[in-house]
Amino acid sequence: MDNNTSLTEEKQNRPSTAPPAHKAVKKKSTITKLVLTCVALVIGMIFCFVPMRFGLTDYHPFMSKESISLGLDLEGGVYAVYDVPNYTEISNFESKINGTRSSLEAMLIGKGYAEATVVREGENRLRVEIPDVDDAKDILDIIGDPVQLEFVLGQPPESYTADAVLTGDDVVRANYAFSAENGYYVQLELTSAGNTKISEITTNHVNEYLTIYTTRDGVRDENAISTAQIKSAIPRDPIITGNFTEDEVKELADQINSGTFSVQLNRIQSETISPTLGNDALTYGLIAGLIGFVLVIAFMCVLYRMLGFASTLALLIYVVLYMFFLAVLPWVQLTLPGIAGILLSIGMAVDANIIIFERIKDEYRNGKSIMAAYHAGFKKALFAILDSNVTTVIACVLLLLLGTGSVKGFALTLLVGVLISLFTSLVVSRGITHWFINLNSHNEKLYNLKRGRQFENLGADVTDAAVLEVMQQEEEQKQHEKEEKQKLKELERNAKTAHRARENGGETV
Repeated sequence: MDNNTSLTEEKQNRPSTAPPAHKAVKKKSTITKLVLTCVALVIGMIFCFVPMRFGLTDYHPFMSKESISLGLDLEGGVYAVYDVPNYTEISNFESKINGTRSSLEAMLIGKGYAEATVVREGENRLRVEIPDVDDAKDILDIIGDPVQLEFVLGQPPESYTADAVLTGDDVVRANYAFSAENGYYVQLELTSAGNTKISEITTNHVNEYLTIYTTRDGVRDENAISTAQIKSAIPRDPIITGNFTEDEVKELADQINSGTFSVQLNRIQSETISPTLGNDALTYGLIAGLIGFVLVIAFMCVLYRMLGFASTLALLIYVVLYMFFLAVLPWVQLTLPGIAGILLSIGMAVDANIIIFERIKDEYRNGKSIMAAYHAGFKKALFAILDSNVTTVIACVLLLLLGTGSVKGFALTLLVGVLISLFTSLVVSRGITHWFINLNSHNEKLYNLKRGRQFENLGADVTDAAVLEVMQQEEEQKQHEKEEKQKLKELERNAKTAHRARENGGETV
């Protein structure tokens, strides 16, 4: 035989064919798995999109406003932007602006606006967003133009000109509560320095009065927000009691909280966003996503046939899992950039399947059976998929750490989507593809596969002997490397045992 004879020609000259690359499987078991997967998928789609009622309880699907928190641009609401003048002259500015952000957010959440967010914007600005609010005036009145607090001894009007003994810098926050003994009251949480001051003040000035004023731009307001008599020495975190109603005690706590900011804020912008605009944007975004999803499915099924159909099932499972995690993760707030992140992550999930299927086509073209090409394709595509997704994950983490509100929304939805797509591409898609190939591993047209010219006469479920030999050699090489590693580990353990025995003056066996 001529040494230039091709592998295919050598195959034809042999009296028998090469052994199959895989063992036959029971089709009933595979069909059962596919049916159960489809049933689970249908149930998941119902929970994802269909509202239901169980007795007296309404169930809200994953993809609903009740389950996924919507951002300002989708749900409507109000936002305001504040800046800090002359911030370059403020010592320890980063710590103070971050403390102010936390205090402002806590004040709004305490007022009942659980979805309110306060984020840094640039170096010296804070952006306040409160979704699902119809009237901006009430919110802006609550936030107001943030002021500073001053605690002075004495009663008004004599105390108006007195020096401050405590300031808003000494107050962490104010909370309101109710007890049978005191009724409604305000609890002040002070810093360690503030507690030292209040202990000294209340010890030396029992039965005197402590008045709280607010200042704007260094000018003290004439009307005090509270005047309380010091009943006894207080070592830490005093309370303000009186004949308060619930509304009065809430208002007092809010006024104190608005003066606990570490820096002076000036409101430079505020606007109300109509819920109608947000609803329209959400509707158009969902329509665009649905059209894109259908086109992706059509593309995959036309180009890869049954492989594409397997990826479609995996993609639907991906959507259900994605919606579930968006609904249960508390820090997810869906915005228009967030929708863009969702669509992009769906595209990346499809990209992973395309990489895998193209590797399968290459392996089949080079002489492997359909089943062998499937195993080799997933194996060789693994690192390419991991590399591409790891770089995306790193970019998302950086955007979460360094970005502002809308950028963080995009990064978070993209990050969640990429992590889920890794699971569905490498686990779910692989399993479903395996089941389809188990059902039919001899019809290459079913998977839009084609042999190379060198192997065009080779059966779809038969691997060329030379190709099979290479696969076996690879497995033997892996087994050999594994055994060598085990031997090295055993030698290292024996060496360590002998060394310890010599140190202890003993002998080894």
